[in-house]
Amino acid sequence: MMASRGYDMTPTMYSPDGRIYQVEYAMETVKRGAIAIGLQSRDGAVIAVEEKSRDLQVEGITQKIFQVDDHIGIAAAGYIPDARILVDSARFFSQSNKLTYDESVEIETVAKHLADQSHQFTQYSGVRPFGVALIVAGVDKKGARIFVTDPSGTYIPYTGVAIGGNSDEVTDFLEKNYKKEMSMDEVMSLAISAINLKSDEKGVKHIRMSKIKTDTKLFEEVSQEELAKHAQAKDQHAQAKDQHAQAKDQHEPENPDGSSK
Repeated sequence: MMASRGYDMTPTMYSPDGRIYQVEYAMETVKRGAIAIGLQSRDGAVIAVEEKSRDLQVEGITQKIFQVDDHIGIAAAGYIPDARILVDSARFFSQSNKLTYDESVEIETVAKHLADQSHQFTQYSGVRPFGVALIVAGVDKKGARIFVTDPSGTYIPYTGVAIGGNSDEVTDFLEKNYKKEMSMDEVMSLAISAINLKSDEKGVKHIRMSKIKTDTKLFEEVSQEELAKHAQAKDQHAQAKDQHAQAKDQHEPENPDGSSK
């Protein structure tokens, strides 16, 4: 438990050891959110979230993935109402940029704008930091780009990233299995595996995903049917790999002492 001693009453006050407790509390809110993943492939970018629906909830409405512009999407982890406010700001900023410069806004420019918005709420009394982290993904003239913003106002580029609950374990999984030259289909399958790694549910019913392809530069939602196909293909590939390994072990010659070469 943090020993705040009253230094956590406002985000404008540093503790004696140089900490801003309100910002740290906001980051803890992100860690309590559902997992969100962003992956860059050789032909685009993918964002995916874990989103469990209640029995009577209307399906097909994603609460944690947002479209900002034709070529930009955002996945959120943490306090989702805060995400909606930031996404609305990003949409206004993106459209204003297009009207002013007659070209689509760059992904990094949007990420910096959102980070600046978050940072402002760490500088004034009477406000609290945004309790949400965002994965900003899209395709611009520099190719597929992914950035992450957090409550402190930091924004960092990634090729693959996980935020939210159990993100440390999922990040370790991505570091071992992700390769930048992967295709769009491969990173979609990897995102499914990453979300299911620590989830109580398996399959794809609890997963929402969107993609932006390099050739079209258009934000697209991935249907449950397409997710199921990727999950099935992933399982078949894993099964074939296991069978190949077993066959190799059975046919491996042995040394005279009975041990394998």
